[in-house]
Amino acid sequence: MQLEDYFNFLAPNDIRLKGSRIGIETILYDYIYRDRTPEEIAKIYTSLTLEQVYATILYYLHNQESVSQYIADWLEWGHQQRQAQARNPHPAAARLQKLREQQKAEKKGYEPQVSHG
Repeated sequence: MQLEDYFNFLAPNDIRLKGSRIGIETILYDYIYRDRTPEEIAKIYTSLTLEQVYATILYYLHNQESVSQYIADWLEWGHQQRQAQARNPHPAAARLQKLREQQKAEKKGYEPQVSHG
């Protein structure tokens, strides 16, 4: 089997499992950072086969330096996106956050009435 049998190399920062929209970073994050077994990962991503999960892990093990950088870049991109979103939240998210803060303030100001009867 060739790598092309398992992966679509769409861009240097976008490698997907063939027949899916799942990137290798998704599988490898579960494997490396969440210590999930290939079998556990295959149960989570039911559109993938166990063979595809093992192929992804094998690809990582054979290309550890470049794939580790790929994952580090992906994690950094995600961090940057969360920071940008926090600086400029969607109006609906901002309204929800304001409602949460109001509810929290109301709970702090609420004191139950104690009956002295």
